[in-house]
Amino acid sequence: MEQISIWGERIGVPVIKQKMGSDPASVAFDTLNSAIANGADVVLIDTAGRLHNKKGLMDELSKIKRVMQKLMPDAPHDVMLVLDGSTGQNAFEQAKQFTSATEVTSMAITKLDGSAKGGVVIGISDQFKIPVRYIGLGERAEDLQPFNRREFVDSLFKK
Repeated sequence: MEQISIWGERIGVPVIKQKMGSDPASVAFDTLNSAIANGADVVLIDTAGRLHNKKGLMDELSKIKRVMQKLMPDAPHDVMLVLDGSTGQNAFEQAKQFTSATEVTSMAITKLDGSAKGGVVIGISDQFKIPVRYIGLGERAEDLQPFNRREFVDSLFKK
């Protein structure tokens, strides 16, 4: 929660939060309600990667979706899986667990600024039929970039 609040301040966007331990669906409802009231174009709901308990994740994501649909029947419009590009094969397991819990419609791959090149992304995208939308190449907001598949593949084979 603290990290998201800091990023919200850095890039000038409001962050809706409640006290630690609050019901995530309640926070999602408050966030969407605030966004509608303020005419926001985009709302991001961060589930903080709760993969430690698959049953709990499925229940939580289903509840978040249901409460959002009370305000916006066609929500959510995108469910983005964010994977750490430096985790290699572990990212496959994360994708498997997350896609079994909810319908994932896109991916973002972070931490591609180091020695990890995120080659596993190609396999995950292919196996689970999920397009990559963004890649993260550093710690600054502008380091999150739209994914360009040609540039990505070329970067895997650079000498």
